[in-house]
Amino acid sequence: ASKTPLTAIACTKIAQRVAEENGVDPAVFSLVIGKGSTVGERLLADPRIPLVSATGSTPVGRRVAEVVGQRFGRTILELGGNNAVIVTPHANMDMALRAILFGAVGTAGQRCTSTRRIIVHASVKDELVRRLVKAYEGIPIGDPRKAETLMGPLVTTGAVQDLQNAIERVKKEGGRILYGGEPLGGSDYPGGHYVKPCIAEAKNEFQIVQEETFAPILYIIAYGSTDASPQQAVNELEEAIALHNGVPQGLSSAIFTEHLREAELFLSARGSDCGIANVNIGTSGAEIGGAFGGEKETGGGRESGSDAWKAYMRRQTNTINWSTELPLAQGIKFGD
Repeated sequence: ASKTPLTAIACTKIAQRVAEENGVDPAVFSLVIGKGSTVGERLLADPRIPLVSATGSTPVGRRVAEVVGQRFGRTILELGGNNAVIVTPHANMDMALRAILFGAVGTAGQRCTSTRRIIVHASVKDELVRRLVKAYEGIPIGDPRKAETLMGPLVTTGAVQDLQNAIERVKKEGGRILYGGEPLGGSDYPGGHYVKPCIAEAKNEFQIVQEETFAPILYIIAYGSTDASPQQAVNELEEAIALHNGVPQGLSSAIFTEHLREAELFLSARGSDCGIANVNIGTSGAEIGGAFGGEKETGGGRESGSDAWKAYMRRQTNTINWSTELPLAQGIKFGD
């Protein structure tokens, strides 16, 4: 991304150093920095580039697919996420709380797998919200280079404004702000775009909830009934899954439960429609061995994983005949 060139420069330097140490031409890893409207468009349209792997927003991915598709090139798209955590009455609340905090506040909500929505059973909603607000109140915000900091700044002033706009839209659609969202300034927050992370009570059908806001705003969405029996709560999980899947994106997902039936349903074909589905693990963070990517408006591409390299290969079928005869396919006889 043109807004974060230093990260790209650092990664390229590391890759080139490793290449040199292993006798590979470091030019294999090249870096061109520029705006998508200039450098990006020329790269996408160049027929010498058979495959383009793009990580970014859904609108960017649509443009990549359109331009590359016009020349019949291939794409690997890893786009936006609107990741949800389902918290059932059978959840380990301590574990769920820690996962939600890391997913929603880590990197200030500026990660494609950041936790955006909490779909929590009505019978445990008040407890979870109370504990979340208390935890949010104690989050150290500041310079990310300091060991004690848990949440750093947003990337630009525009990102701060995006958060403010999202908060206003939540209110207009009938939601309620439970904590935070205010910009932070003064001598305690120099050289960055700092905000308080926000918790909002909302409904899944709110238009703003259907979108990805790249900022630390967490939507609390209730499902089920407050007086449900343990068995009824299990049956109500289908409602939670419908809410979970009821967004255009499909990247990462999680459920917190110690009930086997709930976990199995979430992982089944009737469960999460995301590319990543976790049980008692949050939405944010991925191991190199697992395929990374999602469905729907997340693009369908996969990076990492044991077989991800195959997407970058060109497939070719070869048949070699060393005899003096000419065998034909399927044993066909042709002439003498």
